[in-house]
Formats: sequence, C-alpha cells, structure tokens
Amino acid sequence: MSTAEEVPTSAPAPPRRGRDRTASMADVARLAGVSSQTVSRVSNGYAGVTEETRQQVLAAMKELGYRPNSAARALKRGEFRTIGVITFTLATTGNVRTLEAIATSAASEGYAVTLLPVAVPTQDEVRGAFSRLEELAVDAVIVIMEVHLLDAASLKLPPHVQVVVVDSDAGDTYTVVDTDQAGGSRAAVRHLLDLGHDTVWHLGGPEGSFAAQRRTDAWRRTLTEAGRTPPPLVRGDWSAESGYRAGLELAAREDCTAVFAANDQMALGLLRALHERGRRVPEDISVIGFDDIAEAGSFLPPLTTVHQDFAEVGRLCVRAVLRKMRAAGPEQGTTLVPTRLVTRASTAPPPR
Repeated sequence: MSTAEEVPTSAPAPPRRGRDRTASMADVARLAGVSSQTVSRVSNGYAGVTEETRQQVLAAMKELGYRPNSAARALKRGEFRTIGVITFTLATTGNVRTLEAIATSAASEGYAVTLLPVAVPTQDEVRGAFSRLEELAVDAVIVIMEVHLLDAASLKLPPHVQVVVVDSDAGDTYTVVDTDQAGGSRAAVRHLLDLGHDTVWHLGGPEGSFAAQRRTDAWRRTLTEAGRTPPPLVRGDWSAESGYRAGLELAAREDCTAVFAANDQMALGLLRALHERGRRVPEDISVIGFDDIAEAGSFLPPLTTVHQDFAEVGRLCVRAVLRKMRAAGPEQGTTLVPTRLVTRASTAPPPR
C-alpha cells in the first residue's frame, strides 16, 4: 500500500452536523480534500505531509471543531505519551527546578507530564500515588524523593511500571539520577581549607533529607581526611529563617571563621544574622552555599556556592525513563551529574 501523500482535491462539503454530532476524521478529510490517512498523519505529527496540506487539514479541524481521540491513539500506539512525576514538596529550589527541567525535556520529546504531589512522605502514600498514576494512564514515573523511603525493604515500587528516581539512596535497586552531592560538598570544604581556615563549620539540611545527609557526610569526611576535627553540626530546614537562627548561634563563636551552608537559602539567613551581630563577611567569616540559585550573585556579598545543573538532571531523567520504556538502557544504577564551584565575594582567607 502506498504511503505517498495525497494531493488535495476539490470535494463536496461535509454534511451539516447537528448539535449532538461530533466531527469525525472522515468529516475533516472531506472538507480538506484529503484521505482519512492523511488526517491521521497530521493528527499524530508524522512526516510525509507537506506544510501546505498540513495547514489545510489543521484549518479543517479548526472549522469543524475536531479533536483527535487521544485515548484511541494511545491504544493504537501502545503508549499514552505521558510521564507521571511524584514529589513530596515544591517548597525547595531543587525540586522546583528539577520538575521544570523534566517538563521541558519531556515536552521536547513529545510527552506531557502529570504531577502528583504527595502530602505525607510515607510508604503507604507512595504506593497510593503509583496506583493513582496508573489510573491516570501514564507510561512511566519519575520520583523526586528527598527522604529515605527507598531504603526500606518493605517498600517495593510496582515492577510493571518503568521508574526513575531523583535524589535518593536507592543503590542498585532502581535507576537513579542525582547531583554529585559529595563532590560538590568536597569542593566547597576544600576551597575554604585552601584559603587557610583551620576548620569549616557546617549548616546542614533537615535530618530526613538524602541530599542533606550526603553533603554532611562529605563535609565531615573531607575535614577528617585533611587532619582537621569537624566542629559540631548545626542543622537547619532549608529555609532562610533556619539559616538566620543558626547564624545567631555561629556569630557568637569567635572560633568560627568559615561556614559551609547546605543550600543558598540558609546561607542567605546566615548572612543576615552575621551582619546583625557585626561579623563581617568575608573579612571575619567566610560563607559558602550550595545550589547557585539565580539570586546568589545578588546577595550581599555575592555568594560563593556550588552550582547544580538541574537542567541536565531533568534531561537525564527523561532520557533514562524513555530508554527503559524502549528496553534500550540499563535497568538499575545511579547517574551522577557533576557540580562546579562558583567563587564570588563571600569567601576569603581567615582574619589574621
């Protein structure tokens, strides 16, 4: 059977539709003067249709109010062209920017994204989220998971659903895409030690966060390997307010000359507290963050920080889940996206 494009020909107008009749593909074909196969090719975005014919078919669709049957197309193709995303919060920079990157990358591949926030990060909620996404007809799922749920042996993700996990310690059990948390933290601590600071204090993230734990472990390990004694850990909750409270505590310590904050928002609160207590940055205390948010260069002083490539994380998530769907990639393992240190004005050698 030939797949050559049909040349538009004159054809009688389709019969008038009653109020209760929906336009069909055959109606569009008659009005556009092409075959139903050509209308189908235009609807599905296939090649082999000239721009002139495509525009003629689209104009006929618009005039008739025709909408392709997405469910029928999905059954025919064997896929819904939709990726589900499960996340526990949209309050953090990392989650929001990763979700944005996933949506952008999915759209470039012709896929839509269905977002399902989970209010309470429990194993039952995760299982329920997968069930709801299956009802919504998605082809695969990306899980943006900041907590240690995948470590639990009792939590098993559905084996028939293609899954990629972001930001979790899933080991070799699942396909994971993550920022190189340890490498970025190591670079931050080494930068401060190389400036001449005796040690580096750490303002860590919340205890349940995988990313926070990775950064804390790398901070402690880097100091130990350098022969320095890690100071007591000061913990925040990712917010600027928690950074401010920690900053009031650290500003009172004369032995504190350098602080590595686990994210830029906490570093912002820390800078405010140090300023209010008369501790100059970086003359008295150096501060370094993690994330490199868009505003980091506008902090006072501009913040030295670790840059995360969220766009690359999102792109790799979509690529990995599509490869799994097409059985063209590895089933398990972790892919780390490199970080880089961005040096600005908030770090300097310690006071003499």
